[in-house]
Amino acid sequence: MASLAVRDVRNRFLSSARFREWAQKIPFIQSIASSQANELFRLAGGFIHSQVLLSCVRLDLFERLRHGPVPAEEITRATGLSINGAEHLYAAAAALELLDIQKDGRIALGKQGATLIDNPGVLAMIRHHALLYEDLTDPVSLFRGQHGSTRMRKLWAYVDAAEEPSMSGLDSDAVREYSDLMAVSQAMVAEQILGAVSFRRESSLMDIGGGAGAFAMAAASRWSHLDVAIVDLPQVADLARQRVRAAGLDNRIDVFGGDATTDHLPDGYDVVSLVRILHDHDDDRALLLLRAAHASLRRGGTLLVAEPMAGAGRAGRLVDAYFSVYLLSMGSGKPRTPESLAGLMREAGFRRVRRRRTAVPMIAGVLLASS
Repeated sequence: MASLAVRDVRNRFLSSARFREWAQKIPFIQSIASSQANELFRLAGGFIHSQVLLSCVRLDLFERLRHGPVPAEEITRATGLSINGAEHLYAAAAALELLDIQKDGRIALGKQGATLIDNPGVLAMIRHHALLYEDLTDPVSLFRGQHGSTRMRKLWAYVDAAEEPSMSGLDSDAVREYSDLMAVSQAMVAEQILGAVSFRRESSLMDIGGGAGAFAMAAASRWSHLDVAIVDLPQVADLARQRVRAAGLDNRIDVFGGDATTDHLPDGYDVVSLVRILHDHDDDRALLLLRAAHASLRRGGTLLVAEPMAGAGRAGRLVDAYFSVYLLSMGSGKPRTPESLAGLMREAGFRRVRRRRTAVPMIAGVLLASS
């Protein structure tokens, strides 16, 4: 109650033009007001920042600068930019610490740009966001539910196909497009999970909704004693088999095609994982997936749920802001707090829900539960 009263008083002051004018004249409060103004401007300019980043990625600027500074004229010529356009892009990217403009005029990597070298998962997601930007050209229509079919919904084809009992509506080209994206981005997720959870004492793992097999293959490679299985829709399972075979892991990983919400799945596993799956679905379907996981575990087995989680703290707020819009555009699911996920897990029959910390919770948080 006290925090609500404090919030109300704060908002009354911040919404008062007279207070803001007075505050800007007081040295100590002036610095706070300036910080808030900067933050507000950052929010207003966020879309521009994202377009600068996307342009740098599409022009391969970070890769071009991998081995050191390059004369600006050389990059401009190689990328086909106009001289004026290049100057503006380099200046904006330098301000965002993506690039660094040196005193001699050469262009180098900035500290943010350097983190994107050999980071294919993040680069793939940045390129992919161009589809989301198209859906956000009229954001109010999206929030009003007037947008019709979106680019994101077309990409994640299983959203519409889920309404058909047989999932026969899935087009093979659409499946490959979103599966390829998942395969690249899931490598980052697998790194977070395997840095937080050990499978030393388990002998078997089944990954429901495992896509093209990125997490399953990472787990099998990390733990050589582990028998691993992937379950996903038949069209996706075909792609997973190809990738597993190409990785030389077909003697370690079984792949099953089926819909976990309707089909009977193999059982008796020590661990069943749902990796970035539940947030794609509304509560009813998420509960069906959790119950399927419960039925597939041996008694006393472990459920592993890994996905970005909303809630308190900077990472939780960023997840909430981002995925609330992303999943709305996709047409299914919502970001959930650890507490909300734990409630669904208990409703599905799980107990002893506990959280494991990950290095980068923005990429994935981890919850474990016992069957």
